[in-house]
Amino acid sequence: MSFKAKESLSEQIAQHLAEQIIRGDMLAGDRIQELRVAGELEVSRGSVREALLILQRRQLIDILPRRGAVVKEMSESHVRSLYEVMQILLGLVIRKAIKVVREEDLDAFIELVHGLQLAAEDRNLDDFFTLSFRFLEHAYPYARNPFVEDILINMQPAMQRAYFMALHLEADEVKECLSFFKALVETIFRRDVRSALEIIREFAEHQSDLVEESITRARQIETAWGARRKKS
Repeated sequence: MSFKAKESLSEQIAQHLAEQIIRGDMLAGDRIQELRVAGELEVSRGSVREALLILQRRQLIDILPRRGAVVKEMSESHVRSLYEVMQILLGLVIRKAIKVVREEDLDAFIELVHGLQLAAEDRNLDDFFTLSFRFLEHAYPYARNPFVEDILINMQPAMQRAYFMALHLEADEVKECLSFFKALVETIFRRDVRSALEIIREFAEHQSDLVEESITRARQIETAWGARRKKS
């Protein structure tokens, strides 16, 4: 594992573990053992412990008595709450951006949308995923509010986990996401706050419903399978 000097060691460990959770390499309920992680990354247990506290703040793990750190369950209510807050905060960011953005500032957003278009055409979900959050990270500073930016950055890993899941649930979800980013840029260009907020609301509700329904179906299948095994 290669670390970037500009970030603290615990932050780098947190990012390394977050990536595994976001992409489903570690599943809900999986234990994260401090000693094993420390040995694999050749770092101190203290640094791993600090990293786990970061992941707890970012809603990716729970730290439980006698069990230690476990990957957080993604329940329907967890997903719904996540998208509700994201809708509000992203709406605030875009509303502020519409007020202050200059025409030349849109070039970076347009370039990112072009990259998303190419990734969608190539069915390159990894690039599409990365560029999606690069777009959002480029927008956050327009909030001109360090508290909002801090909340969004800390929420982002949980949001990435849900978004990654959504992209892999249905083939057409990439098109839905691409349409969202394109429409958002258009509303910023037109300085149309009302349409921008409506687009954000519709997209947040759509993707929240998609992920929630998948979680519900998975639990129903698990319950039915468990009942069948008991009978046999």
